[in-house]
Amino acid sequence: MKLRKQVTVCGGAIFCVAVFSLYLMLDRVQHDPARRQSGGNFPRSQISVLQNRIEQLEQLLEENHQIISHIKDSVMELTDTGAVSPSGHLPFRSANGSWVLPFDGRPTFLAVKPQDCQFAAGSRGQADVQMLDVYSLLKFDNPDGGVWKQGFDITYEPEEWDNEPLQVFVVPHSHNDPGWIKTFDKYFTDQTQHILNNMVVKLAEDPRRKFIWSEISFFSKWWETADIHKQEAMRKLILGGQLEIVTGGWVMTDEANVHYFAMIDQLIEGHQWLERNLGITPRSGWAVDPFGHSATMPYLLKRANLTSMLIQRVHYSIKKHFASTRSLEFMWRQSWDTGSSTDIFCHMMPFYSYDVPHTCGPDPKICCQFDFKRLPGGRINCPWKVPPKTVVEANVAERAHLLLDQYRKKSKLYRSKVLLVPLGDDFRYDKALEWDQQYTNYQKLFDYMNSHPEMHVQAQFGTLSEYFNAVYKAHGAAQGSRPADYPVLSGDFFAYADREDHYWTGYFTSRPFYKSLDRVIESHLRGAEILYSLAVANARHAGMEGRYPVSDYALLVDARRSVGLFQHHDAITGTAKENVVIDYGTKLLRSLIGLKRVIINAAHFLVMKNKEFYRFYQTDILSGLSSPLPPPSATPPPSCASDCFFLLSTRYLVLFNPVEQERLCAVTVLVNTVRVRVLTEDGQTLPVQLSAQWSTASQMSAESIKRKDDPQEVKVQMQFMVYGTRPSKDKSGAYLFLPDGKAKPYNQKEPPVVRVVEGPLFSEVVAHYQHFHLVLYGFAFSGVDGLSIDITTMVDIRDQTNKELAMRMVTDIQSGDVFYTDLNGFQMQPRRHYLKLPLQANFYPMPSQAYIQDSHHRLTLHTAQSLGVTSLESGQLEVIMDRRLMQDDNRGLGQGLKDNKKTANRFRLLLERRSTGNKMMDSATNSFPSILSHMTNAFLNHEVLALPVLPKRRGIPPLQTFAPLKSILPCDFHLLNLRSIQSQQQDPHSPSPYTALILHRLVLDCGLEAQNLGFNCTTTQGQLNVSGLFKNLDLQLLQPMSLTLMHSSTPLANDSSISLDPMEISAFKLKLR
Repeated sequence: MKLRKQVTVCGGAIFCVAVFSLYLMLDRVQHDPARRQSGGNFPRSQISVLQNRIEQLEQLLEENHQIISHIKDSVMELTDTGAVSPSGHLPFRSANGSWVLPFDGRPTFLAVKPQDCQFAAGSRGQADVQMLDVYSLLKFDNPDGGVWKQGFDITYEPEEWDNEPLQVFVVPHSHNDPGWIKTFDKYFTDQTQHILNNMVVKLAEDPRRKFIWSEISFFSKWWETADIHKQEAMRKLILGGQLEIVTGGWVMTDEANVHYFAMIDQLIEGHQWLERNLGITPRSGWAVDPFGHSATMPYLLKRANLTSMLIQRVHYSIKKHFASTRSLEFMWRQSWDTGSSTDIFCHMMPFYSYDVPHTCGPDPKICCQFDFKRLPGGRINCPWKVPPKTVVEANVAERAHLLLDQYRKKSKLYRSKVLLVPLGDDFRYDKALEWDQQYTNYQKLFDYMNSHPEMHVQAQFGTLSEYFNAVYKAHGAAQGSRPADYPVLSGDFFAYADREDHYWTGYFTSRPFYKSLDRVIESHLRGAEILYSLAVANARHAGMEGRYPVSDYALLVDARRSVGLFQHHDAITGTAKENVVIDYGTKLLRSLIGLKRVIINAAHFLVMKNKEFYRFYQTDILSGLSSPLPPPSATPPPSCASDCFFLLSTRYLVLFNPVEQERLCAVTVLVNTVRVRVLTEDGQTLPVQLSAQWSTASQMSAESIKRKDDPQEVKVQMQFMVYGTRPSKDKSGAYLFLPDGKAKPYNQKEPPVVRVVEGPLFSEVVAHYQHFHLVLYGFAFSGVDGLSIDITTMVDIRDQTNKELAMRMVTDIQSGDVFYTDLNGFQMQPRRHYLKLPLQANFYPMPSQAYIQDSHHRLTLHTAQSLGVTSLESGQLEVIMDRRLMQDDNRGLGQGLKDNKKTANRFRLLLERRSTGNKMMDSATNSFPSILSHMTNAFLNHEVLALPVLPKRRGIPPLQTFAPLKSILPCDFHLLNLRSIQSQQQDPHSPSPYTALILHRLVLDCGLEAQNLGFNCTTTQGQLNVSGLFKNLDLQLLQPMSLTLMHSSTPLANDSSISLDPMEISAFKLKLR
């Protein structure tokens, strides 16, 4: 079924049940019953089947968002103010021609405590290095630095290490992408399983050998296929300190396009797996390949109790600057932190890449000679034309001195006499020969160095945490604390350039169809987790534990892992090969179908009035987006005229509101009759807006928007622009954005066809252009949805060559060169447009919103999918909606971007007036959304799900609204997840009696004028009583946990209030029954 929002009121209940006489069409993700039983495991050999799935999936998303002119819209609302129309129907036109709505005067209150406004306006702790200042300072020129092309010549005095020898930790690693050139499964079969199999044998040969591993998606697959002896050998290596698991996430996540819900979820999935199977807790983060780094990541790692982290892909000019000031190691602090509680120790690698030629020191020609996989006779060689030599007694002295010279030069860039030297590359160590080549030759070099005191060096294999521990020890600092004189940094590391003007800003938009699908599935995953946890707890409370389908937990695990896999830095980024993209899409689609099942089963159980009637096998009472019903054109049985068929057919609908606040909102259902009456659970009639009159216009221009209560008009013009790519040499591709100059206006010969609909509940404008359809909605009722304009663009550029389509908002807001983009939906980051940088360098990721402001207004563009955004001139906001590129951009992919799909991009445009009292200077480093902005984003990203009730011959058992919350959640609290925790037994697909409650306390900017939000909003200075939160459930355990549930604190008294600081994300272990 198509679920769109037009207008409904979903009341304080998480569900409302409405009776209505209409025939519903259900979605097109139909799959035959036989296949449904198998959980949608599609035959891998049939590429056409996969393609077909993706097309269906594409169609589903399109239908989920598109306005189809011949379909009539029906709408519901839960309150009745008693206004009576002449005919008894709502809404109606009054004598003066205006519409009378039943909920115009709905009373709501906004009670935000002044203390809860102070944080946004308050002062911050000062960082030594603020990335915005670094950007202002640097020239971003690119002079030739000699052997270190992007750096400078490094010199040292030979006696510098006489008093304190150089400690060198060589850390072997293998970077395993869970999908890129090959699919996840193909990589595992061809390479990864051999790496792990060889590891078990080769590390055991010598206790001095070390290794690090990060991707748990691969590690868990290997573990499941390994026999008990291999598992035991691997466990022994880990517990003995020879193998370290670093970060321990399901994947090494992208940091630009991902939402913090999914970043946390994949980290929990990896850590929970490690806890259950190995009983270990990661200490250090390792991120060598994400294309730029977000400030959200250090916060999440810190909350998960990691003490140190490493990053690599940072703009070469920034690396050079940090190297010259010896600031490559620093304490990374959140820009909003008022103290130092968010600090985490971070190591930035100094050179071009994480491969061996760029990790031993500044000269790749020399370092390449110490990558012993490249010995003559092998498959790969050194591009600098000097091959490695096997280390023998005759040459060991010369080789050791040559390598030590590189080590010493590299160590000059850091503040300690401890040096980290990674030794690895993509999918390395897959053959036993390479283990021997690297470990044997290096051990000879180490033995020589360590036995010659005059060299003043102690070299060994090490793990990442061994390196960090040695740094702390050298400075006399406790693990994870700030060594004396190390700088504090705040800010982030976007955008990334690896050479010349090659900025990796294209991937902020590449393959937007999948970026959009990812967020739809994340919302379903969160909804399914919450409903499943509530259903299981309510079943326990009712003494029906055995009756509720615990088997649904396996569907949740599958979805967590599919979504987790897609957060990988070659998946959501849109930078994998076409067949790999299809594989990701297939896994996501299978998960979506499973999540619908979980939601339907939980909803069915929760809304049943008498739970005794509940039978799992009868679950089909509710249908979600996966039940075959006739399309809307289906004709009724010939035995009855269509009118009587529909009039006699009463249907029920269950609505699920996944947001933690009441919402006055729009819900659309498809009907194939105009004779529709909609009633609430208790029989009140709801207002309905049905078929609209279309009027056509020849030209469209939305020139300004004005708030109803604001005399001041803000000019907002929407323009569509097109970027080309460079005519010669390097061109744009999946990663890089290399435009051929400024964007040109989008032109088509014919003017667009425009249709305008005005109605009592909403008005819409639809404009049809050749390569996109634009749909604008304005809602005529109070509340969050009525305060912004809903924008959907249906983009299809499949007939274009080397073109990128952008949507640009041009306004008269005096924003100067400053604009704001979010990091991972978690925090806002101020940006500046720099003329000294090329155009493509001024683009940033926009996972959830971007805004511009002056002293009077703030204009926010909220988005339901991650895209690239910029502000190229004062008063502008511009977003790239899709890109079609015919060539590879020489970063290893070997393909262009030619598999574009018809893609719906969904936005909300919110104009807010800044209070007259708010004339203080905007902070250079911090900015926060208003409560209205936070809620607009939540409503856009978590749509109400409509679950039709299938008609049954025996009739439908009585249903009632289920509202889980006893008291309203403070409106600066976001329920990030209510996640059932896995059982500690070997079966990962069964839940324990425990649930993880993950909360995020939002920071509100109260300097924007408050509107009627349509719900009661109160704040409590971060206090929350958990035992009083859930209706009809007893709280039997309340235990504060680290973010990924690996570290626990002392349980609190069950009736305690918990307290969250502004911006804090906290996890608690609950036992509910």
